[in-house]
Amino acid sequence: MAAQRKRIGATMTTIDAFRSSVSAETPPAGVGPALEALWWLLRGDWDRAHQCVQGHEGERDCDWVHAHLHRQEGDLSNAGYWYRRAGKPVSDLTLQDEWSEVARDILARKA
Repeated sequence: MAAQRKRIGATMTTIDAFRSSVSAETPPAGVGPALEALWWLLRGDWDRAHQCVQGHEGERDCDWVHAHLHRQEGDLSNAGYWYRRAGKPVSDLTLQDEWSEVARDILARKA
């Protein structure tokens, strides 16, 4: 779908292409720390994802992903703190749907 096409670095991609990129050894170039964290999370590396956003506290996208990570971890109090920092409501979506929502939103602004 053309509306989902997003520009990251020099590459055109979609949310599906971003998901598919987890078969590579490293995240796509130029995605930034929030998308990099989502990429590591999709690969099952919560700690590496957390490191990506923890180093960028105060950046709204990173704070939003930080919230998602702590929600996934089950630490809802900590997640609530990060949602507030990101200016986002606490999500009531499934974790998978929230991951997609966050990724789509960030990808749309990277276009």
